[in-house]
Formats: sequence, C-alpha cells, structure tokens
Amino acid sequence: MSANSSTRRRGGAAVAAVEVTVAALTLFVGCAKPETPQGGDESGAPSRPAEVIATGLDAPWSIAFHHGTPLVSERDTARIVELTAAGGVREVGRIEGVTPAGEGGLLGIAVHEEHLYVSLTAGDRNRIERFPLSGEPGALALGDAETVLDGIPAAVNHNGGRIAFGPDGMLCATTGDAGEPDDAQDPDSLAGKILRLTPDGQVPDDNPFPASFVYTLGHRNPQGLAWDADGVLYASEFGQNTWDELNVIEAGGNYGWPEVEGIAERSGFIDPVQQWTPAEASPSGLTVADGRLFIANLRGERLRSVPLADLGAATVHLAGDYGRLRDAVTAPDGTLWLITSNTDGRGAPRSDDDRVLRIDTRGFVGAGQARARRARRRASTRVAMRP
Repeated sequence: MSANSSTRRRGGAAVAAVEVTVAALTLFVGCAKPETPQGGDESGAPSRPAEVIATGLDAPWSIAFHHGTPLVSERDTARIVELTAAGGVREVGRIEGVTPAGEGGLLGIAVHEEHLYVSLTAGDRNRIERFPLSGEPGALALGDAETVLDGIPAAVNHNGGRIAFGPDGMLCATTGDAGEPDDAQDPDSLAGKILRLTPDGQVPDDNPFPASFVYTLGHRNPQGLAWDADGVLYASEFGQNTWDELNVIEAGGNYGWPEVEGIAERSGFIDPVQQWTPAEASPSGLTVADGRLFIANLRGERLRSVPLADLGAATVHLAGDYGRLRDAVTAPDGTLWLITSNTDGRGAPRSDDDRVLRIDTRGFVGAGQARARRARRRASTRVAMRP
C-alpha cells in the first residue's frame, strides 16, 4: 500500500498531543505583513510577526517543555538551558561525553515523566541518554545520566538526531545514514532509520521487526517527527541533491534511500507525500498545530505549513525573515515555537542570533486552504447559475 493512498484516508483537522501540563504562557501577536509568493503549488501567505522569546543562543538544536518551562539544547556547547519568564537564558547543565563535529553534537531533546531525554554524538557513535529533572522553574537541575540506547552510527554529516515520544508512550528516534548510504537498507544497522523503543530502552513487543528497534528503514537524514490526533506519524527528511521529503510513516515501511530519492513510484518503497528541492527546503523540525504540519527549513530559510486535510498542499511563511530555522514545536498553550540556526557554521548570524521565536497560528488561513475555499465557492456559483 502506498503512502499516497493511505494518507487520503487520514485527512481531517488534528490537534497536537503534548505530554506537559498547560503553562501560563503570555500570548503576544503583532500585525500581519505580506510575504513574497513562492513558486510551484505553494504560495506565500500573510504572516504574523514572531515574538522573540530569547536571543544569544549558540547553535541551538531542539526545544522541549517541562511543566511549561522551555528547555533548549545547544549542539556545540553541549548545554541544556532553560528560558526564564523574563526572557533570560539559564544553564541547567552540560552533557558530558559530547563530541561536536560538523552536524554532530548535542542534538534532539524530549521530556517524559520527569526525565530529560537527549540524543548526542560521542565519537563514532550516537546515543540516547536520559536524566532525572528536578527543581522549580529558574532552578532546574539534571541528575545522573543513564544510557537508553547506544551504538547508533555517527559521522560528520547525517546523524538524524530528532527524538520524540508518541501518543502510545514509546520513544521514536531518527538516525541518518552517517555517510554510508547502503546502511539505510540494512535491517541489522541502526543507521538510516526511524527507531522505536520503550522509555527505558527496550524493544516494544509490537515493533514490526522481531527483537529490533527498527521501525522504518531507507532514510537518508530525517530530522523531524510529529503525530496528529489520530496517531499518524509524519517525518521530514533531507534528500541528497534532488528532493527533500515529507513522509507519512508506516510501521515496517521502506522509504527508499539510497535506491530512490523523492517520488519514484517503485514497488517496495513508500513515496513521500511532498517533495522539494534542497535549496527551498532542507527540512528539520516538524510539529502539528491548528490542523496543520509546520516544518522548519534550514537552507530554505522559511516555515512551511501543510494542512492535514490536504497533504499535497503547502504554504510558505516567514521566508527569509529570520534566516535558517532548525526546530518547530507546539507549546502547551497551542502557540508555535521556532528555533533559528544561524550560528551553526552555515548561516549568516545577526547581532542577536540565535533566537527562540513564538507565533500564534490559530485562525490563520494558509494560501492552500484559501485556494480550496475559493474553488469550492466558484463551483457552488457555477452550479447555482445552471439553467
């Protein structure tokens, strides 16, 4: 069964599921401004200027919430910082054993049952660790590290690194091919995969391959994970030179790399529901909010939204406004939080980079949705005018 056929049955609006309690986060939205329309089937849309929550971060990579308190990982410093209500940045701790190089370092983070989970690079391997979280906001602390999963191949490039807990309580982790493309097709390798494990690092009984952490294979460098309200998992992925991808994830599915890239319509491989050239995308963090997928793009320097009711449509927001965007997360209050990535060695840092941004997406109609509504109105008018 192809992803295109399966996703047509999965439409409908969704609200992101979050593990943390709703915090009293002040909502702050400015006036709208127009964006430059993009090519293809996408259009720019009036965007709400983002509120700057924090500045001066060093190559931030991931954001997660602990009882409403935002926590951020910094790739090269190996720091975990918390953002204070006054807009300050406080170091919670430094993760020992991290060896930053190229795209490796301290990567994704996730919070689950009073623990902080981190994905990190240590030499020629990536691993996942967890730390007990204690203290109150403004004074959070990390306990001793416990290794959850080790032995994931690492390299200067293609380390994946996104981790997230699904609605079933299982931890999913993206891994890159670590510069060895054929490993993505090897079911015995942890490289080029989406992995699924229990919170304490065991293989779930219902994983698709017996006694294996592998949930899907055939990935080059996926860096985004998000679930909709129906429990459908989506992933964003960096391609090689031709196509970046948005995929609907099916347990046991093979997403083609390195045999195919983008939509290939080849038997045995699941095609993406959308593809973009790397220059306009390089998709990293991914989240669900207000019935849409929001995708942070690095090289493309934009936020892209895709309605869950029409996975073939898309709207571009914030094009060029804030530079490279690394992560997109839905906060407990439903607002969208973004991390810029201009100090990672590939961007053009501004004086206050890198930043954490917040934007309200509620009530916002993307260009793709607006076109669909206009088409429905035109169709209704034509029907009404028939003799």
